[in-house]
Amino acid sequence: MVEKVTKTEQEWKEMLTPEQFRVTRRKGTERAFTGEYWDNKAKGTYNCVCCGVPLFLADTKFESGTGWPSFWEPVDEANVALKEDRSLFMMRTEVLCSVCDAHLGHVFNDGPKPTGQRYCINSASLTFEADNQG
Repeated sequence: MVEKVTKTEQEWKEMLTPEQFRVTRRKGTERAFTGEYWDNKAKGTYNCVCCGVPLFLADTKFESGTGWPSFWEPVDEANVALKEDRSLFMMRTEVLCSVCDAHLGHVFNDGPKPTGQRYCINSASLTFEADNQG
């Protein structure tokens, strides 16, 4: 297990853009079809923008039609935490980075096989490391 990453609010503000801070530290959501990675089709790994832990592989990304990057499973279930979210008068499951507690997005049970999951993730919570092989 990777050691937890904790920083003060000021330290997060200094290392993140205002949008990254709003999404990851304040549980914000970027507008659909505006994030950097919603339509990215390159091979590689999506990492947490706050701590760098690998979260999702491009091989598990799919076109959900929602305007946010969507994945059917994380790289490692230990890298994400799930939490009940009753905000906005609805019941959802929030997805957090298990290393730094960054808000990533939400997971829904309407994804493709083999898992049936749709991890709907904000681009602002991710960095992308392209696979330079081949």
